[in-house]
Order: sequence, then C-alpha cells, then structure tokens
Amino acid sequence: MRKGKVERNTKETKISCEINLDGAGQSKISTQIGFFDHMLELLSHHSLIDIDLKCEGDTNVDLHHSVEDTAYAIALAINKALDDKKGINRYGFCLLPMDDALIRVALDFSGRSFLSWKVNFPTNRVGNFDLELVREFFNAFSTNSGTTLHVEMLDGFNSHHISEAIFKATGKSIKMAIEKNKGVEIIPSTKGSL
Repeated sequence: MRKGKVERNTKETKISCEINLDGAGQSKISTQIGFFDHMLELLSHHSLIDIDLKCEGDTNVDLHHSVEDTAYAIALAINKALDDKKGINRYGFCLLPMDDALIRVALDFSGRSFLSWKVNFPTNRVGNFDLELVREFFNAFSTNSGTTLHVEMLDGFNSHHISEAIFKATGKSIKMAIEKNKGVEIIPSTKGSL
C-alpha cells in the first residue's frame, strides 16, 4: 500500500495528515472550516485516496493559514506515498459538469510546480468561506507536490457548484495520474527521474 504521513506544527497551525493512495476514498477530515471540510471530502472521494486529516488553526485570525497549510500537508503526504513514481500514469485530466458549472482540470506529477488558474467566481464567499482561498489551496498543492496543474472554468454561475466541481475534477485527475500500470515499474519520463 502506498501511504504517506505528515505532521506540521507552526505558530499558526497544527496539522496531522495520513493518506493511502490505494484506498477507497474514505475520509476523516476536521479543519474547523465546514465548507472546506466538504471540499476535501469530495477530493478524497473522487481521487479514491483515503485521507485522515486534522487541522487546528488560527481561524480567529483568518482561514488562510489553515487552508494553505492543509494543502501543504496533503501535497507532501502524496509525494511521500508516490516515492519515486515508478509505474504511475503521471498525467491526469477531467472535464466535469456539475449543474451549471463546467470545469476542466489537467495535471502532471512532473516534479515541476506550475498553476494555471482561469476561474472567476461570481461571488466572493460561500457562507463564511472566502473563495479566493480555493486558488490558494491549489497553488500551495501545486507548489508542494511539484505538480503542473491547469484549472479552467468553462461555464457556471453558482459559486458553490463551481468550487465543488473544481475539487471533484481535481480528485478525478489525481486518481488517473497516480494509477499504476500493472507490470510496469519504470519512471514515466525519458529523463529517468521525476
């Protein structure tokens, strides 16, 4: 089983994160931010990655530190579990409709971080959750996992649906990228390393 564990303690957040890449999309998530917990549960479910995550953050100040540091922990745990990346597909993509929202995600576990973000939320918030933090999450994920990540909103007018579709499409793309090719134990790069 490909598993990774990360613990991160700073003055702003205390996070423990355990993941199993070969799971069934089971999650136990507590970040003290209801909407964000829901998005992470969707990511887990659609990637089939089991995620056990607890974050205690300075949410009395802002939600930013908790969201960004959670992405950091998940990214590092995935990298640990991927190890040298032998046999994985490396690339993943998804075109995902959710009611009014249509989201396209493509990613590459290349070792090179890059985020292309073409999303315009119609509102600034969903409940008390500042939607600029969705981009911050994926920026931190891309940076700390060394992933090239393209996220594009093709349609949508409901901010909740748009956010949900982004997390679902990213989960589906991750699932495709980390899937192992049976009997193939080569690193998916002509350079011989990722």
